[in-house]
Amino acid sequence: MSDQIKVAVLGYGNLGRGVELAMKQNPDMAFVGVFSRRDPASVKTLTGVPVYHVDQLLEMKDEIDVLILCGGSATDLPVQSPEYAKYFNIVDSFDNHANIPQHFDACDARALEGKKTALISVGWDPGMFSLQRLLGNCILPEGVDYTFWGKGVSQGHSDAVRRIEGVQDAKQYTIPVPEALDRVRSGENPELTTREKHTRECFVVAAPGADQARIENEIKTMPNYFEPYDTTVHFISQEELDRDHSGIPHGGFVIRSGVTGKAGETKQMIEYSLKLESNPEFTSSVLVCCARAVARMNREGFIGAKTIFDVPPAYLSPKSGAELRKALL
Repeated sequence: MSDQIKVAVLGYGNLGRGVELAMKQNPDMAFVGVFSRRDPASVKTLTGVPVYHVDQLLEMKDEIDVLILCGGSATDLPVQSPEYAKYFNIVDSFDNHANIPQHFDACDARALEGKKTALISVGWDPGMFSLQRLLGNCILPEGVDYTFWGKGVSQGHSDAVRRIEGVQDAKQYTIPVPEALDRVRSGENPELTTREKHTRECFVVAAPGADQARIENEIKTMPNYFEPYDTTVHFISQEELDRDHSGIPHGGFVIRSGVTGKAGETKQMIEYSLKLESNPEFTSSVLVCCARAVARMNREGFIGAKTIFDVPPAYLSPKSGAELRKALL
């Protein structure tokens, strides 16, 4: 189809492979290929799409409508997203919540310079959960927000642990504190600290001879990622990690607990939940439908950095307005 949206990915880890699979479910989009820092001959894709070296990316910019950035939030996306936002319409899943305003500004300046559209921080949180929080606040202006993640593997946090010197491999689980979730669902509206809502559990394979005490301290004191939480670190073998922690499940809940009525006497609660067998495959599916929206928004002159709050929901769908009204409204 000549009017297909041409999509490429930068990075071929769990997210990149997820995008590749999601593209098969979106026939209005064409997969141009994978761009990698590795030798293309060493990268074997799941569906046979071509692989190029990252150095070829700018040479092919006229063949790409949207570039999906599939690197990690710790060190890749803060550099790559602003770098490429000048040359491509981009989508990323930057998930360091505390640094999103800074990341937005960096991408906005470059995208405006190139008259491109940069949709940042989409996935399920930030992303789908962010949208549910916004809707909850609009519908119940007198209320309290609660977000719980897990139990599940956080890709961003796992990546941050793996980048510590001396770490050979790692998986990190985010776990809601059951008592806190029960108190929220009961309508108690408790004031909960970050530490009271979640715990974090890390399973780490240390390189031979690595200082495990230093690694554990670096994990537990890492700003934003682990420092605000009670974190447990287990050192295990690669065999144990491969055997017991090969999956990447996740999920969570967004709850808005509020009141309506003449004197605020009526309790109301909104709860949105996700139960995911594969965190990266779900996140990738969000990235792909957002790529469709980005292509449309750029064609209509919406340039600069954007978030999920700025995306018209209908732009995420391949269906026409008439089809959406008939089937889903």
